[in-house]
Amino acid sequence: FKGPIYYLATEDIFSNGWVSSLIKYLIAPIPIKKQTTDVKAILNCLKIAKEGGTIAIAPEGNRTYSGRTEYMSPTIAPLARKLNMPIVLYRIEGGYGAEPRWSNIVRKGKMRAYVSRVIQPEEYANLSDSELFDIIREGLYVNEAVVDTEYTHKKCAEYLERAIYVCPHCGLSTFESHNDILECKNCHAKVQYLSTKEFKSEDSSFPFRFVADWYDYQVDYINELDLLPYYEQPMYRETAMISEVIPYKKKQKISKEAHIELYGNKILVTSANGDFHFSFDEATAVTVLGRNKLNIYHDDHIYQFKGSKRFNALKYVHIYHRYQNIKGGNNGKFLGL
Repeated sequence: FKGPIYYLATEDIFSNGWVSSLIKYLIAPIPIKKQTTDVKAILNCLKIAKEGGTIAIAPEGNRTYSGRTEYMSPTIAPLARKLNMPIVLYRIEGGYGAEPRWSNIVRKGKMRAYVSRVIQPEEYANLSDSELFDIIREGLYVNEAVVDTEYTHKKCAEYLERAIYVCPHCGLSTFESHNDILECKNCHAKVQYLSTKEFKSEDSSFPFRFVADWYDYQVDYINELDLLPYYEQPMYRETAMISEVIPYKKKQKISKEAHIELYGNKILVTSANGDFHFSFDEATAVTVLGRNKLNIYHDDHIYQFKGSKRFNALKYVHIYHRYQNIKGGNNGKFLGL
């Protein structure tokens, strides 16, 4: 690629003081607010395109927890059309095997990244947005729920509990991993995560071969879950550090150890420096950043929760979207990632 590339990046990296200043100086990324329609980011893209610059966008907006390309917003097609530049589809294969989103370690194994297709403006000029979207999605789609090569490390299962919180035996649960073993803390069922990305269990009734299979089961479970019993009774209790994000400036710590309760319709936080009530009716977005940080957008404020290394932020996003789907009465299945 000739010349600098301007990457769209979540606003979180712009709120880390001098580190953010260094990033902005070196690569000048385009800030975008996650899980929202950011008009300012779109205008910045249009400006750069008009000036002849190159823009890099990750249409999913999230690294995959499952090992498979998940939700991609169809709005990427009209945006690409509006920019009126060649569209280069850059596919990454083996990235999940080498370093899944839920992991802290890099495994030894093969991965590659390459241009799968280039679409010129004259080629997509006569395509509908849906046709263009299908081409973009097909060119980027990757499914690593296959045995293709081995990714070796003695701690290959560690922190898988950042992605898994529903047990096939006992339902909503918490998990803990050590080396290549993941254990349910409720029923103590154990499963081994292999270098082939497969699961191995001594229990013949264990139903999943890959993380993607378990992830699909988990999504289906939440989409069938009745949240009403959890309006008064918390689903989860845990602790995390809570900060307020001052966009594009800094993160202001509120409490080093806040107590969090996840309900079916809200998140309650108690700490030595104040209590917070985040109603799902009032929150505009709940999203996960990085591997396991949680952001809540509420009343023109952004609050960030950073728990232990075993903290599962994903369940908050899923429950929030399940509530919104029920409230909207549209039987939607999309859970935010």
